Amino acid sequence: MTFPATDGITDRLQALFAYDASSPLIFSSGLFLFLFAGFLLVYSAFRRAPMARIVYVIAFSLYFYYKSSGIYFLLLVFAAASDFLIARGIYRARFRWTKRWLVVLSVAVNLGMLGYFKYTNFLIDISNQLFGQGFLQFQNIFLPVGISFFVFQSMSYTIDLYRRQIKVQKNAASFMAFVTLFPQIVAGPIVRYEDIQNEIDDRTITEKMIGDGISRFIVGLGKKVLIANNIGLLWTEIKAMDYGEISAVTAWLGILAFTFQIYFDFSGYSDMAIGLGKMMGFHFPENFNYPYMSHSVAEFWRRWHITLGDWFKSYIYFPMGGSRKGLPRTIINLLVVWTITGIWHGASW
Repeated sequence: MTFPATDGITDRLQALFAYDASSPLIFSSGLFLFLFAGFLLVYSAFRRAPMARIVYVIAFSLYFYYKSSGIYFLLLVFAAASDFLIARGIYRARFRWTKRWLVVLSVAVNLGMLGYFKYTNFLIDISNQLFGQGFLQFQNIFLPVGISFFVFQSMSYTIDLYRRQIKVQKNAASFMAFVTLFPQIVAGPIVRYEDIQNEIDDRTITEKMIGDGISRFIVGLGKKVLIANNIGLLWTEIKAMDYGEISAVTAWLGILAFTFQIYFDFSGYSDMAIGLGKMMGFHFPENFNYPYMSHSVAEFWRRWHITLGDWFKSYIYFPMGGSRKGLPRTIINLLVVWTITGIWHGASW
């Protein structure tokens, strides 16, 4: 005897907990909205049990990332665990050179992970183009979602600790929560430890924060679903045309479509992440500040993907001397940063 009300429930539960590469869990999906509503209810019930709340956030964050990248969620766990242990070593080390080598180890582990998963296929293609197809043969390497973001986020913690800009986090669960925090793990903003260090273990959530968070999330959802997705359809259609035959008007329409699609998609996702974080009691840094209203290219890049620009300035541009060592050195420093920025954005020429 079967009961229609329960027919298919097992299959639905399996689909809920199974990884499906063709259907990742994204903020604009109905499934995520349903799950987050349930998450928020349980999350609020743990307001008097901060450690239980932290563990719950970690569990949901790992589930969220698992639904995006499958078994590769273990990379996220590894990045957090390795940097936590290295940071403890930095904190306990007596000599400056020991601290220096430990932070070098952190950078090497993180960039090694990023380099292997994001750039191996690209390097193999280059080698085969130079020396002939079949010179190097590897299976196509899977690119875990958001690895460029969580590697930079985790690595910044050990660097800032080495610089004595932050205090060491002695609780492994608290640090794991910082690295795995699901609202910004896939597409930013890049949150540094100092941004939320006072909110990881103790945060107050007010009705205003929840209201502001909901409003910000709705704005981001509108940008993504109503604007970016529809403009993206236009851009996809124009991109598929023969460039030698399209009119100038169509070409300009395609340029504008791409320009606005990439902005509303990216900034919309950042808005949703900031809104989700606010509903959970976190204040994430802004990632976009109306970049298309800029009066110069320099101002545009100060307003576009702000957290990435700040990351490169803090950890690459300023340590190289920034603009303090004369014009020739400034130009070299800028070229280095721009090259790394290009490589970070994609494994292609």
